[in-house]
Amino acid sequence: MKKTYVQVGIGGRARFFYEAIAKDFRETSELIGFCDISQVRMDYANRLLSEKYNYPKVATYFYTDFDKMLDELQPDYVIVTSVDRTHHEYIIRAMEKGCDVLSEKPMTIDAEKAAAILKTQEETGKNLRVTFNYRYAPHNTKIAELLRSGVIGDVFSVHFEWLLNTEHGADYFRRWHRNKYNSGGLLVHKSTHHFDLVNFWLQSSPKTVFAFGELNFYGMKNAEKRGVTQFYSRSYGSAAAKEDPFSLDLTSNEELRELYLNAEEESGYIRDRSVFSDDISIEDTLAVTVQYENKAVLTYSLNAYMPYEGFKVAFNGSKGRIEMTIIEKSYVNAGGKKEDEGALAFQEIKVFPMFLAPYIVEIETLEGGHGGGDPILLNDLFGTPEIDPLNRQANHLDGVKSILTGIAANQSIASGLPVKIKDLQTYK
Repeated sequence: MKKTYVQVGIGGRARFFYEAIAKDFRETSELIGFCDISQVRMDYANRLLSEKYNYPKVATYFYTDFDKMLDELQPDYVIVTSVDRTHHEYIIRAMEKGCDVLSEKPMTIDAEKAAAILKTQEETGKNLRVTFNYRYAPHNTKIAELLRSGVIGDVFSVHFEWLLNTEHGADYFRRWHRNKYNSGGLLVHKSTHHFDLVNFWLQSSPKTVFAFGELNFYGMKNAEKRGVTQFYSRSYGSAAAKEDPFSLDLTSNEELRELYLNAEEESGYIRDRSVFSDDISIEDTLAVTVQYENKAVLTYSLNAYMPYEGFKVAFNGSKGRIEMTIIEKSYVNAGGKKEDEGALAFQEIKVFPMFLAPYIVEIETLEGGHGGGDPILLNDLFGTPEIDPLNRQANHLDGVKSILTGIAANQSIASGLPVKIKDLQTYK
């Protein structure tokens, strides 16, 4: 029997889910409802599904009619791909209506909202999945296998460096993500992926967090240093934007035009803000130290203005060291080079055993985004899941653990003090 799905939030990231159902999972899943602030976006999604996949028209509901959609359609699952600050509202209302939930990361953006989700989940007993596709990437899976095999013994410390390039990294400073009120900043919106990986790899939970963060590259205060001499609020209709390599042309492709430019009157959302505006409240340079319950220590950094995109991670253990280097091709979400999303330019895992010669570990090469992880995740969500000894499915508790590191880091940046995870206001 097919499972039925509705989706709330039909922006750029939404396509990842609704196109997968239409393209690959019709035998097991059925998409029956869209909900958004913009009818233009929902109409565009329906047009895509019809023209590309001959999919039947999906019912559409304005965002104020979310409860009405659930009452009328009675879906099995709600897919939440709205703005991060609204995730908790839709997750909670869906579970109260008897639906299971699939949520895009981050599950939510602060401890109070996380507490409300956990309370509702406990009261309703409904399932909540957080879609961490990085867990499914073959290189990240291989690290989990190596660590669990004990190849470097007990892991004492991890160094994790994430680089966002000037194409992808800049995009966070154009979009709604640039306001910490909407996204929780990069330590919650983006780094939740990375903190979840460390939790997954170490099979432990964060205990104490200390962090620093600054806006060093983007923002109005840095405009002159970046060579910007003419200020503009947005790219569309601006002559000054044409001289700025950080500008985004919403007329450059159909998806940007339909999802954002043509939907502006309804949504009020401007997608192509200048990255050198004065209303940016997130950081672009971040450093975090975390101690885990198993006493392992993480040193983590994220920079959003690098010449290439990818990450480097090293694990130091009682029997040796593992190093992994991943260089990804860049993309702009919902436009630009979306076809390159997650494609890998270089990947290497190297093991340095104590007293023995180092060696390279073979990594499986798979088709699909995020190093081949996306198709595996999508099958896990909408198809017939395969047996998974690594248990890569992330539930509500995994979702909370991943964001608590970033939430605590934000508090540490604000206070200049370390933050204990147990002191955050989460539901007991």
